[in-house]
Amino acid sequence: MKYAFSTLGLPGTPLDRSAALAAAHGYDGLELRAHPEEPLHPGSPPAERAAGLRTLTAAGVAVLAIAGYAKVAAAGEDEPVLAELRALVGLAADLEAPCVRVFPGGRGLPQETADANAVRRLRAAAPFAERHGVRILLETHDSHRTGAGAARVLDRVAHPGAGALWDVLHTWLGGESPERSGQALAAHLGYVQVKDVASAQELTPLGLGAGVLPLAQAVAEAVSASAGAGWLCWEYEKRWYPGAAELPGRLAQGRQELARLVAAAAPGERTG
Repeated sequence: MKYAFSTLGLPGTPLDRSAALAAAHGYDGLELRAHPEEPLHPGSPPAERAAGLRTLTAAGVAVLAIAGYAKVAAAGEDEPVLAELRALVGLAADLEAPCVRVFPGGRGLPQETADANAVRRLRAAAPFAERHGVRILLETHDSHRTGAGAARVLDRVAHPGAGALWDVLHTWLGGESPERSGQALAAHLGYVQVKDVASAQELTPLGLGAGVLPLAQAVAEAVSASAGAGWLCWEYEKRWYPGAAELPGRLAQGRQELARLVAAAAPGERTG
């Protein structure tokens, strides 16, 4: 199993600093938030992308995913969404990232409409992504926050260029057990985002293991689905909770907790 953390926990931080923190604390990769306020995003010119890749390579840190904000189930015309997906895939390819994260974004629409929007757009974009060596991952979030909801879309897309990103917080908030989430997503799983919070009403990020999320069960499902060869990504949502503790001071403990969870799920797995 490999470990990453999201730069959502280090808003606006220069890429060399994020890469150095990852390397110093034993993380294999970064999930890069692709927003204009971050160092790299779909509007970044080729020279900045190339320089970013050199920085990451020099630090020995991979890009697990480009965390985009395209909403594939949302209302509206298809072409703006497809253009956003193509731009995200292009950025991922330039940074040698295997994945792009997208949201459903269909909240407020009838389920059938939101599903149809997501299926149609992912079917259109998945072959493009596959040609670039990238997989578009639909996060369990908003209108499709459970594994069952995401799988309902991905079963119909049925293309290797599209898959699922399992955000453990949202499946839990959706009332779905890790076992049911894991079963629903097994055929589609790209990687798993872990985090911890105090309760369903208090979502300020905590250190891993300090809250109430069923991380042990979720990691066990992830290890089983990936046969030990997958990724776990810690998404510490400092960007949305500025009062939360700073992430750098929690990275060492978080890395230790990830390794402990994997070891408990698969005693023979190397976690060092």
